Amino acid sequence: MSAHPSAVRLRRAAVIGALCAGIAVTGTGCAEKTDPDKGTNGVGKQTPEKIESQAKAAAAAANSVHLSGTLVSGGKSFTLDLRLKADGGSGEVKSQADTFQVLRVGEQLYLKASAAFWGKSDSAGKLGDKYVKVPESDPTYKQFRGFTDMHVLLDGLLGLQGKLTKGGYTTVGHTRAVPVSADAGKGGKLTVSLEGTPYPLLMERAGGAGRVELSEWGKAFPLEAPAQDQTVDYGSQLPTTKDGTGATGGTAGTGGGKGTGTGASPAPSKGAGTGGTSGTGGTGGSSSGQGSNPTGG
Repeated sequence: MSAHPSAVRLRRAAVIGALCAGIAVTGTGCAEKTDPDKGTNGVGKQTPEKIESQAKAAAAAANSVHLSGTLVSGGKSFTLDLRLKADGGSGEVKSQADTFQVLRVGEQLYLKASAAFWGKSDSAGKLGDKYVKVPESDPTYKQFRGFTDMHVLLDGLLGLQGKLTKGGYTTVGHTRAVPVSADAGKGGKLTVSLEGTPYPLLMERAGGAGRVELSEWGKAFPLEAPAQDQTVDYGSQLPTTKDGTGATGGTAGTGGGKGTGTGASPAPSKGAGTGGTSGTGGTGGSSSGQGSNPTGG
């Protein structure tokens, strides 16, 4: 007695299903075709120019972000960990020579660093590990303020240089994303979220000038002035070193000071792939001044 036709079909389907589950070969008819854009925000369907434009627009409209990673400037590598929003920001900048914390609440800017950061200042010992108020009249104010200005910093950071191409979908952390490269990566690569708002998630700068992750878009964080007993106020100008130059004079040297402070600025340059910006300029000498934009944009 022959098997019932329906039973034969069921057995055959079971065999084929088992075979398909046991092999990973495309083009056999086993793999079910899926839409790579299913469940995404659809930005991946756009041209690379449109993806970059939408990512920049999303960043410009955001009210906060967390930046972390490395930047190369003046031949030096800097590690950044900054939380920024419209009315200020806080975080840490590290290099081989120095580490300092920056905090801005409204227009009031503070720097916190070791005594060595302040060079040969007579007051260096008193300044170490204290939040030092940076007066708006001091030449260093505008430069350091730029590190806490969310939109100024993003404007300089999110720059691609050259012909844009779109890469295959990837992930940044646990978030699906699409990369956009300029000149095959030589002009930088920007990776944009495929989930929710198309925020920039990762920026790899041109010329190997750094790699910065952008996360926690729109996430609130506290921003308060430091306690009074942790604050030092030097009035209208930061203290000078023993040789009469500014305590934060740049070793890379656009300023006239000879101090031993922060050296080359770690801020990214919008116009140059290496992000090379000069030193902060001594308070005791003339400063070239980059305005309120440390990115050079």
